[in-house]
Amino acid sequence: MFHRKMMQNVHLAPEIDEDDLYSGYNDYNPTFDTEDLENDVAFQEAARTSHGRRPPSKTTLTSSMGRPMTGAIQDGIARPMTAVHAAGYTKAAMRGSSFDPLGQARGPAPPLETKNFDSSEEKIRQLEKKVNELVEESCIANSCGDLKLALEKAKEAGRKERVLVRQREQMATPENINLDLTYSVLFNLASQYAANEMYAEALNTYQVIVKNKMFSNGGRLKVNMGNIYLKQRNYSKAIKFYRMALDQIPSVHKEMRIKIMQNIGVAFIKTGQYFDAISSFEHIMSMSPNLKAGFNLILCYFAVGNGEQMKKAFQKLIAVPLEVDYDDKYISPNDDPHTNLLMEAIKNDSLRQIEPNWLCVEVVKASHYVELANDLEINKATTYLRQQDFNQALETLKMFEKKDSRVKSAAATNLSFLYYLEHELAQATNYADLAVNSDRYNPAALTNKGNTVFANGDYEKAAEFYKEALRNDSSCTEALYNLGLTYKKLNRIDEALDCFLKLHAVLRNSAQVLHQIANIYEIMEDPNQAMEWLLQLISIVPTDPHVLSKLGKLYDNEGDKSQAFHYYYESYRYFPSNIEVIEWLGAYYIDTQFCEKAIEYFERAALILPTQVKWQLMVASCYRRSGNYQKALEKYKVIHRKFPENVECLRFLVRLCTDMGLKEVQEYMTKLKKVEKLKEIREQRIKSGRDGSARSRREGNVAGDTNSGGTKGERLSVKLKAFPGTSEPYESSTSKEIDASYVDPLGPQAERPKTAARKRTEEDDFADEELGEDLLPE
Repeated sequence: MFHRKMMQNVHLAPEIDEDDLYSGYNDYNPTFDTEDLENDVAFQEAARTSHGRRPPSKTTLTSSMGRPMTGAIQDGIARPMTAVHAAGYTKAAMRGSSFDPLGQARGPAPPLETKNFDSSEEKIRQLEKKVNELVEESCIANSCGDLKLALEKAKEAGRKERVLVRQREQMATPENINLDLTYSVLFNLASQYAANEMYAEALNTYQVIVKNKMFSNGGRLKVNMGNIYLKQRNYSKAIKFYRMALDQIPSVHKEMRIKIMQNIGVAFIKTGQYFDAISSFEHIMSMSPNLKAGFNLILCYFAVGNGEQMKKAFQKLIAVPLEVDYDDKYISPNDDPHTNLLMEAIKNDSLRQIEPNWLCVEVVKASHYVELANDLEINKATTYLRQQDFNQALETLKMFEKKDSRVKSAAATNLSFLYYLEHELAQATNYADLAVNSDRYNPAALTNKGNTVFANGDYEKAAEFYKEALRNDSSCTEALYNLGLTYKKLNRIDEALDCFLKLHAVLRNSAQVLHQIANIYEIMEDPNQAMEWLLQLISIVPTDPHVLSKLGKLYDNEGDKSQAFHYYYESYRYFPSNIEVIEWLGAYYIDTQFCEKAIEYFERAALILPTQVKWQLMVASCYRRSGNYQKALEKYKVIHRKFPENVECLRFLVRLCTDMGLKEVQEYMTKLKKVEKLKEIREQRIKSGRDGSARSRREGNVAGDTNSGGTKGERLSVKLKAFPGTSEPYESSTSKEIDASYVDPLGPQAERPKTAARKRTEEDDFADEELGEDLLPE
């Protein structure tokens, strides 16, 4: 129709003689001769009056060729106008008029028509804009992790979109409904429900999309519904929806179909249908092989116990190309708890225990994963280490001595570490040198080399190796920790403190680092700082009895008995076998006049050290001081039967029998005199032996008898001090706790025993608390 109307306005020029194509172009109506218009009086008069502004006459002008003129009207249809003069230029400008090509003299243009915001169409457009903004805000909130806000925005977008649809329907224009907007609102709402684990609502929303035939690709969302059922462990429905989605996805979308089939295989594994899962993964490996499908295929064959098919599946797996940079894979990574847990889980997986002798390494060597074979060999060595088969581990690692430098460095580092743990310093040093020579930039190798030098006592040189390791890798925490220990050994306390403070900034919750800082402040005689760091330490290891007893000791030295008792008691609760803690607690209760409570601790000490008479004497003394003389007497008698030559026990038996008026007093007095006489004779022999030995040394006499006697006396003295509580009397406590007038060793005037934890040597610190270089491969 439009074409027909357009053709009605087209007028064809009359045919002319084809012999003269250019005839008639110079013929024109004399009316259009403008040359003499300035001298035409009638024309000028008409232009100055209203005569010239009258509507044109209906007379149709024609050219000499007989065609209608420009702007003429013929048969009620106007011929289109054509330009006669150039825009903005007339001959009037030559007569003094101003040049105004843009028509600015006509004044400003009329104002634009204002938009009518009250119109229905405008309201609908604004509402659509608001819905789109809400969907975008919901997606942004989800990406930022604010799932609750994302769901609220999605719900609000859904409500406004329904209002928009109703308004469209009221305007009787349902064909103008924006289906894309409806789809995006529903899809976003379902996604946000799923993200917030509101699976029932998500499934209902997906169902609305899937059942709407106006959404041409809505069937693909059955994949999302299958994922939800998989999360709900409804594996049969998950498989059903995956298969429905697979039927609706064309074969040209190969990658999506492969992913869905992989999900189907995983669902079959969850249900224990391993043969169905094998079919899915075999199809994937034949169409588009990938690492996940290959690995799952191996697991399925493992589950059904088909070892031969496992080997074939493994060959398919290693045929999958993988872009991996092997340059730095043998350098030990930094401590990452998540990575370490993952590695440990892999190492302890039951799949590693099957068929240990199958030709896995040989198959890998024959593939394009040659570098992976080295990993498997090193992994095999670590497996031998875990099984405590050190010989096999050594043999496996020694195979790498002829490999390239990086592999050789990794193997030699492990060998050095292994020999160091076995205290074979010569071998540890050799392999540490080999590791460093193979790769001078390996921080693990340099750290192990520093350890071997430290063990040999060359602390300055060890510090240099640790510094070089830190220059190569500033995040090598093992080197920094050992450097701090080295500075402690060199008595460079400030530098050691600086190392451990730097390490604390990296390892905020390292108990070893906090212990070292506290120990350094204790060495610097700053107990307040030491206690502050120990308090941080017990927040990380609240059940460490050594740390608790150390805090108790520091508070005791500062005179805060209540805090000291608190930490000593906590230490005793977690480790009730520390003699020093037991002794301090027993003495504390005696000082506070609670002798009955002290008995419990001294009895435990006697149970731990049954050959030492000291603790049993303390138990008997506590009974006597609490007024229970009968119990005290019985306890002393038991002690006398076990240690018949103990002078202190006999003295208290004599005293108690005398006070209680018992007949046994004479018997015990006779035994006491006899034991004291034996003791005096023994002391004279020891003294004469020492005097004879000293005289022999002065005179240069090397006679055998005198020298032999002195040596025997010295050995006897050492024996008596080292093994108290044997057939010889216990002598170490006589000078401090019992005097000639039978003063009670735990009486009010006696000094309370001081307790002090055994001072750990630097060798103990290095051996027990060193952050060992964990050089086992990934």
